[in-house]
Amino acid sequence: MNQQDELASLLGRYATEDGVRPTEIPRLSVIRASHPTEPLHTLHEPALCIVAQGKKRVLLDEEVYLYDRDQYLVVSVDLPVVGQVLEADPQTPYLCFRLDLDVAVLGELLVEAGLDAPNGRRSGPGLTLSPADPDLLDAAVRLLRLLAAPRDVGVLAPLVEREILYRLLTGEQARTLRQIALTDGKLGQVNRAIGWIKTHYREPFRAETVASEARMSSSALHHHFKAVTSMSPLQYQKRLRLQEARRLILGSSLDAAAAGFSVGYESPSQFSREYGRLFGAPPLRDAENLKASLLRQGA
Repeated sequence: MNQQDELASLLGRYATEDGVRPTEIPRLSVIRASHPTEPLHTLHEPALCIVAQGKKRVLLDEEVYLYDRDQYLVVSVDLPVVGQVLEADPQTPYLCFRLDLDVAVLGELLVEAGLDAPNGRRSGPGLTLSPADPDLLDAAVRLLRLLAAPRDVGVLAPLVEREILYRLLTGEQARTLRQIALTDGKLGQVNRAIGWIKTHYREPFRAETVASEARMSSSALHHHFKAVTSMSPLQYQKRLRLQEARRLILGSSLDAAAAGFSVGYESPSQFSREYGRLFGAPPLRDAENLKASLLRQGA
């Protein structure tokens, strides 16, 4: 059995139901989908994702990323993305290994291994794909195997996790991963701006305030923020507002006006217009479409 087949076998053993399932190993989740899914808007946190079976599409603003078992994906900052499983069925479900990135451990490894900081001032995208690496796959398989040995998890899982992060720091995505570990680098500054926007997204947007939080000029922040996230800081804030409003309409049964107001919109018409532009339909019709789609998937 090759590494990818064993990874799929282990994921199939522990991902017994559709959805994202946290495991007993901190930061490790297993993901399953038995059918192709509708596009799902979500805020993707920094993570390594390895697909063992099936195929997925991720949209970051207008950028489209397609990946399957031949690639692994790294998300380096919190990004509002649209994810959609394209290939899956009950016999061969979509299966994915996800490990959330521990920035503190990345920083420790950067120092311990004597790895160089990335050169230059250019910022790269916060979502990247690379060909599946045998050493990385081997470590992912060994981490999953530990789920069958709970007594060993506390001692061995942190060692294997460190190996996975080391493979990332020395692999094709070394530049991006090393930027994550440096809080004073451009990616770290963009990350500070993202953190501020996430906390204050309901408030009126002021570019100078966000730039000050990131310790950059407004023009430099706009340039590097867009290079990492494919959107401006203002567009990022709007995306967070609209995703939260959608969650409130679906999960809390708020009407459109109340949901819009709760996330910072003062004009119901502006909220409805921007909501429809992002999700393809006005708030209430979008909610009805989503509920109908969930019922079809559960049938």
